[in-house]
Amino acid sequence: MKLGTKYMGLKLESPIVVSACPLTVEVDNIARMEDAGAGAVVLFSLFEEQIEREAKSYRLDQQANATTQPAALDYFPQLKDYRTSTARYLEIIREAKERVDIPVFASLNCVTNEGWVEYSKQIAEAGADGLEINVFFIPADINLDGRTVEQRYIDIVEAVKSAVDIPVAVKLNPYFSAMGHMARRLQEAGTDGLVLFNRFYQPDFDISQLRVLSNLEYSHANEIRLPLLWIASLYGRLDISLAATTGVQGAREVIKYLLAGADVAMTASALYKYGIDYIKKMTNEMEEWMKSLRFESVQEFKGVLSQRNISDPTAYERANYIRILEKAK
Repeated sequence: MKLGTKYMGLKLESPIVVSACPLTVEVDNIARMEDAGAGAVVLFSLFEEQIEREAKSYRLDQQANATTQPAALDYFPQLKDYRTSTARYLEIIREAKERVDIPVFASLNCVTNEGWVEYSKQIAEAGADGLEINVFFIPADINLDGRTVEQRYIDIVEAVKSAVDIPVAVKLNPYFSAMGHMARRLQEAGTDGLVLFNRFYQPDFDISQLRVLSNLEYSHANEIRLPLLWIASLYGRLDISLAATTGVQGAREVIKYLLAGADVAMTASALYKYGIDYIKKMTNEMEEWMKSLRFESVQEFKGVLSQRNISDPTAYERANYIRILEKAK
């Protein structure tokens, strides 16, 4: 079976990609992911707040030493030599590129335009094959309108694309009022791919202790329907790559996303549950399915069930909703 696919212009041996997660902190894990059959790896996200926090800690330490032990400043490392999150992140990129042949994408999450531009440049210079922009932004300010929120994404893409030459994808949330139009605007701004969808870690409440919880829950296979809808709707209408990143628990979800028109399907939760070698099982089951339907390559069935290609496009629209309600009577 030919599992090869293209993502943002890069050739991948498999459409199964490891999404941004702490498992990629260790380069040994990245090598294991390649050995297990992953087509590419997205590194854990680099957060501007973490960098600034470490830089602030450095400055406080330096000030304390200047007050109590001035002579010690001669031996204190300069900020550019201090091992902040940035330095370690760039080191992981370099080490990974030396160890593996699969594409290694970075993931960046910033809060300032300066941060987006500066860290994007450093990531590109370190040798990353591409960059995933993770705009983890919840517009809780009631004075913010939708147009302003959308423009924030456009400005970030334009700033990053003007600073680097590597492919850039945007990891979107599903809360835009006109997702199709927003996707087109991002393409016009220069993005090379869309990753659908960003899964915000929403709070929970402890009703006994009356406190807010920040617990993490792994994604579930039943969460694929929303990204499935939008990938199937956008396929063939945009000239950029589409990646799915929600609810990929096994080969079934990978296959469904590819049928909708995704170039790749990204997974992390399944690897936490079953281990990195689970990628082998996903690959084998996908090959078995392809063989059973006599597909010899991914390209033969990619987008077959997209809105553009099915015989009844209204299956994705209001008419189908009405039919479902009528059947439920």
